[in-house]
Amino acid sequence: MRKILHSKKNGRKSALYDDVEKSICGPDKSSMENTAPRNPRGASQGCGSSDQYIYRDLRIAVITHRDDRSEQLIRELQRTRAEIQHIWPIPERIPSDYDVVYCDMTDDLPSRLDGLPGMPKFALVVIFSNTKPLDPKTLENCAAHATIHLPATEQAVISSLVISRSHFLYEQRLRKRIKQLDENLISVRKIERAKVIIMEKMGFNEEEAYLQLRRQAMERRVTISTIAIAIIDAQE
Repeated sequence: MRKILHSKKNGRKSALYDDVEKSICGPDKSSMENTAPRNPRGASQGCGSSDQYIYRDLRIAVITHRDDRSEQLIRELQRTRAEIQHIWPIPERIPSDYDVVYCDMTDDLPSRLDGLPGMPKFALVVIFSNTKPLDPKTLENCAAHATIHLPATEQAVISSLVISRSHFLYEQRLRKRIKQLDENLISVRKIERAKVIIMEKMGFNEEEAYLQLRRQAMERRVTISTIAIAIIDAQE
């Protein structure tokens, strides 16, 4: 099928090209503004003084054996004014109703995590101690957002919180963007199919078929893809 991307009279882009381009590419502003990694809630301001309190609305679970080192970790997290919950022993399934989870590294930790691979429900910080050797493969399978080694300093605790939360929110934004792109692609395919039906039924060329779709969408105050789906359903 011949694609009409420019007007034959004046060389300007057709309405079809403009709308499809907007559907796929979005606004003229760079999409990097929406997907570039950034620290949540101004976390880059530092780890001292009241800047830590930007995390006071978070719910944080600390799943670790309680000793002097873990007590120090809990105290440093409490200084952020977040809601801290200590859990021990490690539950069969790591609870997913927390914003951040600090958890001891175990050989079966990956099997205790809920959610599909690449779709975590919380920011995960894996806790290491000097007495347990590191298993790189198990750590990789956990898909942790950060790690921390005990005993940990104040800077190490706050850094692990900032990094894990930032990476988790960045992943959330990327998944949302990917979902939007998938929906746009499906919409474009539906519109292309509906244009073919209009061209065959009414003898329009490609641009005229698209303008017909857009006109009906404007009259009914719905999206073009909604009109396209209705045409396809009626045809089938």
